[in-house]
Amino acid sequence: MKMNWGKGIVIAIALFMSFILYFVFKVQSDSQYDNEMVTEQYYKKEKLVQGNIESIQNANNLAEKVAITKTANGLVVNFPKEFDYSKIKGKVSLYRPSNQKLDFEIPISLSAYDLLIPKNNLVGGLWGITVAWEYEGKSYLNKEEIYF
Repeated sequence: MKMNWGKGIVIAIALFMSFILYFVFKVQSDSQYDNEMVTEQYYKKEKLVQGNIESIQNANNLAEKVAITKTANGLVVNFPKEFDYSKIKGKVSLYRPSNQKLDFEIPISLSAYDLLIPKNNLVGGLWGITVAWEYEGKSYLNKEEIYF
């Protein structure tokens, strides 16, 4: 059997395709390579976009905005002083882009204008923080990313 350029190119392409397919199958079947979506029920959450836009606009129109600061004890979410803190309801969602297993939510239950997220709940790195809150039937939404 005589080898020529045509057969060599076909063999090289076939070997390259086999090499690539081997790694595709390896990544898809191995649980070490977790290919999870950004959030569960992504398409269901996407339908809520218009409501989120209005809530973000409500939050931006406030004279005093929600502030999230790092302290030695953890993260502190400061709510506006113009509202009665006992009537503020909602939740604070913490999203870790690198690991979905670290995501968690905290219900807003205030005894003052500040909400503390303890340091022991937070692993060092980038956190996406969403504060979805409501005051007297009007919804507000604040989003921020913090490196802790």
